[in-house]
Amino acid sequence: MDIDAISLSEPECGRREIELVNAVLHSTRWSDGPMLESFERAFAGWTGRRHAVAVGSGTLGTWIALRAWGIGPDDEVICAAHAWHQVAQAITLAGATPVFADIDYWSGCLSAEKAALKIGPKTRAILAGNTNGHPAAWVPLRALADAHGLRLIEDSTEALGSRYLGRTVGSFGDVAVFDFSQPSALCTGEGGMLVTDDDELVHELRYLRQRRVADRSSLSVGSRVPLQAGMSELTAALGLAQLAGLDERLAARKQVEAWYHAEMQSFEGIKPPYLAEDVEEVHWMLYVVHLGKRFTQSARSQMIDDLRACGVETAAYSHPLHRQFFYMQAAGDAIGRKRGLLPDTDRIGDRALALPLHTQLDADQVKYIVKTLKDTATNVGAGAAIYL
Repeated sequence: MDIDAISLSEPECGRREIELVNAVLHSTRWSDGPMLESFERAFAGWTGRRHAVAVGSGTLGTWIALRAWGIGPDDEVICAAHAWHQVAQAITLAGATPVFADIDYWSGCLSAEKAALKIGPKTRAILAGNTNGHPAAWVPLRALADAHGLRLIEDSTEALGSRYLGRTVGSFGDVAVFDFSQPSALCTGEGGMLVTDDDELVHELRYLRQRRVADRSSLSVGSRVPLQAGMSELTAALGLAQLAGLDERLAARKQVEAWYHAEMQSFEGIKPPYLAEDVEEVHWMLYVVHLGKRFTQSARSQMIDDLRACGVETAAYSHPLHRQFFYMQAAGDAIGRKRGLLPDTDRIGDRALALPLHTQLDADQVKYIVKTLKDTATNVGAGAAIYL
């Protein structure tokens, strides 16, 4: 077993990826071509949506969606501060104000009840994510958005394949956003996708994504300037190949989860993974453990350093947005800047530790990771319990 390079995430590349990317390299179209169209059609079908729009990243895709709805300065968007991918920062890029609401402690997802407390006259949308694979409570979130005439944006970056009420994630928002950078189970290096059922909205999304050759003589570009935020044929080819093997890859990742579950029983006071009542299946992005109450943020940092010294890459799962410098310095009471305003976010944010999860791991490596984690937890936390 090689303990020198157990990475937090590791993409899986096979013959299909090489063949499709090579096909683009030998073609005359490296942008805006047939691979892109094929990837969009296939991904829309996989998520059960009518339309898919490939973009440069999940952040850019969210920005484009906000622009398409005319959400910008003087508008507010409710979101969670707790997440891995900081898709919520697109709200700031659009000129709108992110209003941070607290999460459900068990799922880690935006709480509909707590989001309701943040709705005001300037609120235009709710952005909720399926945190580390666990679907948010989409029924109450949908009801909340409809009751107040708000747009509902679903960030499904972390939850490819997870299912809620018989439907796959990505099928609940007016728009759903996916980002395909590491550590996504569908990895293209960079890139993302917007999916929607709105026949009118999709035209605006495609226009704002990038200025195409056919738009060079268009006068409308002067009033609605598009971004240069499209996806290349090379990236689309990689995405199409990754999508073709995604179900098989998700099944292999489930085996890694099972090895983790078995090894984690050696920790005293371990709790089983949480699944909400309406959640049928969770595909975790990373294997996240929550440290016991005795652990502090600095203790977690010490554990990350210790694990790295032993050849295991780990990371703090989340650096909550409301405690990052930009938002701490931002003016206005809408942005929750102080510790204590989002107690469950702070509680999880300080003690959530992400462990490696990918298809390149074997049972012996998982056993080594958990043993090393147990050793450093005992040294740093004096034997404090760890919870999944």
